[in-house]
Amino acid sequence: MGDIRLKKIKIFDTTLRDGEQSPGASMNIEEKLNLARQLSRLGVDVIEAGFPIASEGDFEAVRTIAQEIKGVEIAGLARANEKDIYRAYSAVKYAEKPVIHTFIATSDVHLKYKLKITREELYEKAVNMVKYAKSFTENVEFSAEDASRSDLDFLCKVIKGVIAAGATTVNIPDTVGYITPFEFFNFIKNIGEKVEGIENVILSVHCHNDLGLGVANSLSAILAGANQVECTINGIGERAGNAALEEIVMALDVRKDIYNAETSINTAEIFRSSQLLTHITGISVQPNKAIVGKNAFAHEAGIHQDGVLKEKTTYEIMTPERVGRQPDELVLGKHSGKHAFKEKLISLGYLLNDEEIEKAFAKFKNLADKKKDIYDEDIDSLVSKSHHFEKYELKYANVICGDTVSPLAMVKLNVDGELKHDSSCGNGPVDAAINAIEKIVNSKAKVVAYEVKSIRGTTEAQGDVSVTIEYNGAGITGRSAHTDIVVASAKAYVNALNKLYIHNKNIADKPVCEIEINA
Repeated sequence: MGDIRLKKIKIFDTTLRDGEQSPGASMNIEEKLNLARQLSRLGVDVIEAGFPIASEGDFEAVRTIAQEIKGVEIAGLARANEKDIYRAYSAVKYAEKPVIHTFIATSDVHLKYKLKITREELYEKAVNMVKYAKSFTENVEFSAEDASRSDLDFLCKVIKGVIAAGATTVNIPDTVGYITPFEFFNFIKNIGEKVEGIENVILSVHCHNDLGLGVANSLSAILAGANQVECTINGIGERAGNAALEEIVMALDVRKDIYNAETSINTAEIFRSSQLLTHITGISVQPNKAIVGKNAFAHEAGIHQDGVLKEKTTYEIMTPERVGRQPDELVLGKHSGKHAFKEKLISLGYLLNDEEIEKAFAKFKNLADKKKDIYDEDIDSLVSKSHHFEKYELKYANVICGDTVSPLAMVKLNVDGELKHDSSCGNGPVDAAINAIEKIVNSKAKVVAYEVKSIRGTTEAQGDVSVTIEYNGAGITGRSAHTDIVVASAKAYVNALNKLYIHNKNIADKPVCEIEINA
């Protein structure tokens, strides 16, 4: 049997745009840039860096990524109006491969209740705005929001119009995760048969996961002729999230016999990408999550263990190493030098200057004196936090507690360069520490979620703490790790307060317009 040529599937990653719409997943510019670097290492074809009209902070993030990340298409999202499109172009124009991604809904329910325009008016707007975007850049993507609930004939008319207007990619979103795999296969197949010229553009799909079918629908679309999928790391995104990049990529990789397709993804970077996103956002994946979950390659049953020891393929359809997982690998310890530490940072995707490396190395040596084994996750927890100026910095947190005394916490904070300290009681040592911090900062934010787990399950492990606070409807998650749970909790709370400060500043800078980004 001769070689079969595999179809290339473009991976359009929208973690920085749609993924950031997950509650508590907002990122600052440095965090976005750090993740964009990793996405480049991962090998995605397109990075949707954000929605430039949404705020000054989002605009700056997209522009910064466009300026630094080379060799990858950088997309900015824009509604189908001139102001949005020009703003998107102003941010992505610095990229080697800029993309303007404009969208408008095509379903009757959106036309009637949200847009309040006729089909004819929508058609004209879609075509004219693609022409306008095309005047700035060659690469223009058009998305028909809520396409899966749109009239097929009308949708095909719109697609024909935007292709004639210059769209180079046409995206078919299942915006509310409503369609099923069999339906979506036929839907994409019909579009391919009905739209003349569709073979000359990229046919893309963007599937949400409201019914847990995002990946299945994306794979069905590939079988039907789609050659780009829009997805996110860990499947994060609006509501129940998006199709998970790692699951789509590995399904194509493992089942080439079915899909006859491949991607440009460096699969060895998948797990690292997942872990970095988790540390930035504080949103963990469930243990049984496919590909990147803690238990994805775990074998506990005796029969399974026996089979894997004799031959891995008895119970493993891919190896952990294939996705960049190296269980129980010990890399660094207290005797490691700075050079080895620097090389490890580079291998993990961190590009720090000499001063930042010195600070991170000092923290590493301090940690190595407290615990025997240092893992990649420990290094992540030390340096994945942002390195920009922070409004609040925890200097110390000391507590007095026990079953015969009321918990009392004493904390000292650096607030805009001024040292402040206070103390407070609480229902427990963590509550007391947070209360003491709140007395200093007077944020009026409410703690709505608290989670603690160990990095590696030993008694000397660092406590990995995430604290979610809410203020004026915004949910912000802070994260930190430390061998002392109270200190980790206080640092996580301060991290959340710093993010809240940046969030409020971005809100203050946001243009006065209605933001609709659920494409």
